Amino acid sequence: MARITVIGGTGYAGGHIVREAASRGHEVTSISRSLPEQRVEGVRYTTGSLLDDGTRVAAASESDVVVAAVSPRGDMAGKVAPAYAELAEAARAKGARLAVVGGAGSLLVAEGGPRLVDTDSFPEEYKPEALEFAGILEDLRRAPEDLDWFYLSPAAVFGAYAPGEATGRYRVGGDVLLTDAEGTSFISGADFALALVDEIDNPAHRRERFTVAY
Repeated sequence: MARITVIGGTGYAGGHIVREAASRGHEVTSISRSLPEQRVEGVRYTTGSLLDDGTRVAAASESDVVVAAVSPRGDMAGKVAPAYAELAEAARAKGARLAVVGGAGSLLVAEGGPRLVDTDSFPEEYKPEALEFAGILEDLRRAPEDLDWFYLSPAAVFGAYAPGEATGRYRVGGDVLLTDAEGTSFISGADFALALVDEIDNPAHRRERFTVAY
């Protein structure tokens, strides 16, 4: 059993991760700016902000694994990358593993590129978020070797707008976007969480980014 803290634990990805981790008997804490109306049994819910130094240090101090599941959009645009850098340093200092829920935009559409975010089909309104996520990944790759981290990019279609169903399966890739025979790239929230908690339980991607899709 691991002590897992999910920052952004009431969001789409974070909520699924909290539920999956708790179902396996892990000691789970969810941190978010507001408390949810519906709660997962056995999970400790607390309020806090990624932008608060005390919240970041406490999360790293009290956990074996800190899951960062905050998106750089809305009032968090431009603020997540520097906060994640501070969180990474707190995790390194306390010996906690850092798991980052990243974006799909920095994935390559094929070996050698380009990145998904750099293609003509990528929606202009989502580019700032995708580029901030890409910067977070680069920051992690430059981090000191004693920081244990992994960065999980979802498929291109992932979010509350297309929740999908729990299938109990997924494929794993590296830096290249995974698509099916029809060219679709999709993963449900439940199966994304399954993959992330599988990595916590059976580490296979130390200091690496990987991606999952059907």
